[in-house]
Amino acid sequence: MRALKTIALLALPVVLLFGCQSTPEQPAAGKAPELAKPKTEAPATAKPDTGAGAGAATAIDASKGAKADAGATDKSAAPGALKNTIYFDFDRFDIKPEFREAVLAHAAFLTKNPNATVKIEGHCDERGTREYNIALGDRRATAVRQLLKLQGVADKQIATISFGEERPVALGHDEDSWWQNRRAVFAYR
Repeated sequence: MRALKTIALLALPVVLLFGCQSTPEQPAAGKAPELAKPKTEAPATAKPDTGAGAGAATAIDASKGAKADAGATDKSAAPGALKNTIYFDFDRFDIKPEFREAVLAHAAFLTKNPNATVKIEGHCDERGTREYNIALGDRRATAVRQLLKLQGVADKQIATISFGEERPVALGHDEDSWWQNRRAVFAYR
């Protein structure tokens, strides 16, 4: 029994090390480029949401300055100019009104570019069991997928995946970090 505990303790760091590694996807020729990664800090105007409606969040832009602002209103903009991350309230998967415009902009791009494909990644904060967070991340990605399809995006253009709590962008254990990790990300392939 003691030997089994020793082996388990020695194997744990190796499992954790390899479990946390990820390889970024390389865009295929003729495909839309992958969007920029979201910033790891909340905008100054964003307030963490405690699940009781305490504050509205704003999307973190995929790029800076006027180019990002123009991308939010220009529905035919390239994916790199669009907001690639939307955020959710605690334990929720409904798309908040302030993020609906960003999803609609992606829908407009995808309908005008039928060869473009996107993967919607669902994410959660660290609270809840691993299984629950995988299911919640899936519901978040599916909600975005359904809104895209309602706007005329072809089913074959959209893939979904849930990472649950496994890929946080903020590593803190506070409301601000949790808010940043409750998200769906558009990853063009």
